[in-house]
Formats: sequence, C-alpha cells, structure tokens
Amino acid sequence: MIRNKQQAAKQASDAHRVNIQRSLEHRLQVARANGDEQLIRQLESEMSYFN
Repeated sequence: MIRNKQQAAKQASDAHRVNIQRSLEHRLQVARANGDEQLIRQLESEMSYFN
C-alpha cells in the first residue's frame, strides 16, 4: 500500500512539473510574440529550474 501511495505521489508530482513547463512555454511564446524582453528573460530564468 505504501508503494502505491509513493507511486501515486510521484505521478502527481511529475504531472504537476509537466503542466508547469507547458504553461511556461506557452507564456514564453506569447512574450516573444509581444516583444516583451523583460518577461522573456524572467520566463527563461524560471524554465532553467526545470532543466
């Protein structure tokens, strides 16, 4: 049972990380389209935490 809980927690954690990465990628695309250099730098910095 503990193993199942650990697996479920890891899957939830992985899914959460993937969702955050997707959101950051989308926000970065929008920032680039709008030419917002400050936001681009900020989002690229945030993305570096996930790589």
